[in-house]
Amino acid sequence: METKLIKANADSEVSEPVLMAAEVLKKGGLVAIPTETVYGLAANALDENAVAGIFDAKGRPQDNPLIVHIAEISELQPLVTDIPEKARLLAKAFWPGPLTMIFKRSPLIPAVVSAGLDSVAIRMPSHPLARAIIKAAGVPLAAPSANLSGSPSPTCAQHVLQDLNGRIPLIIDGGTCNVGLESTVVSLVGETPALLRPGGISVEQLSAVIGEITIDKGILNKLEDNRKVSSPGMKYKHYSPKANVIILDGDSDLYCKYVNSIPNAFGLCFQEDIPKLTVPYVSFGSEKDDSEQAHLLFNALRELDRRGAKTVYARAPKQTGVSLAVYNRLLRAAGFQVIKIS
Repeated sequence: METKLIKANADSEVSEPVLMAAEVLKKGGLVAIPTETVYGLAANALDENAVAGIFDAKGRPQDNPLIVHIAEISELQPLVTDIPEKARLLAKAFWPGPLTMIFKRSPLIPAVVSAGLDSVAIRMPSHPLARAIIKAAGVPLAAPSANLSGSPSPTCAQHVLQDLNGRIPLIIDGGTCNVGLESTVVSLVGETPALLRPGGISVEQLSAVIGEITIDKGILNKLEDNRKVSSPGMKYKHYSPKANVIILDGDSDLYCKYVNSIPNAFGLCFQEDIPKLTVPYVSFGSEKDDSEQAHLLFNALRELDRRGAKTVYARAPKQTGVSLAVYNRLLRAAGFQVIKIS
């Protein structure tokens, strides 16, 4: 299969690239599209066969649910059986944007989208091209990250091409993603809202709108193999470069001293660590700027592969704000290998 990469103007809602993407989607095909979080591999969410193509192209496990993307709030109602009041409050505060909410699914949503569960994950992206393509296609789009399953998520069209060239017909290049990490996922199917995956909207921001939120243990801990999950990004090793990643939990001086003592090590560090390192390194932003860390992390993981790193020691971010999402992604990239240094 030939994969076409088409550049598109993010400010244009009706354009040839948008119409090309919509035509492929209407015919049951796959298109990689830009969102504000990461690039998504989109298919008609109401077409079971089209959705099955996503799993094939990515090599994605069938028990890993997908997120459905809509362009307008009016498109939510037919896809779910109920919209709780707290969901309405969150939608008013954060949609369109990098927030996914989990509802009880309606019969319109094929079981394959939700890995056989009775729930469905839905979000409304803020990227103008993503919303234009959804509108032009005329259907909600199921769209996980547009990469090979397990590899770092793509934050630009070239990352998609590296992973999926020859596997999908079309990539729409809308530039670099602003957020850089997948959306925050909150379940609203229980009595108390539950954070299942941290992202660009922090738990502190969510709590300010709807009050109490429980935090699923899978955010910071490896889940049991037999547990069913209603959000992507919870169960499997994800976001991993080819290198072996190990997280070091300690301050800058301890981190740099440790990494400098390891032959052939690579550092995955903050900008503040750089003057103290004597080993090769890739930085993922400032220790003081969690949004910058989120924006740069996946590109940094891919850069480690480009530079031939074999063993990488990553400085642990804090576990609050958006940095919780960065730490969550690093945990999975490292296969939960964490060393506390003191």
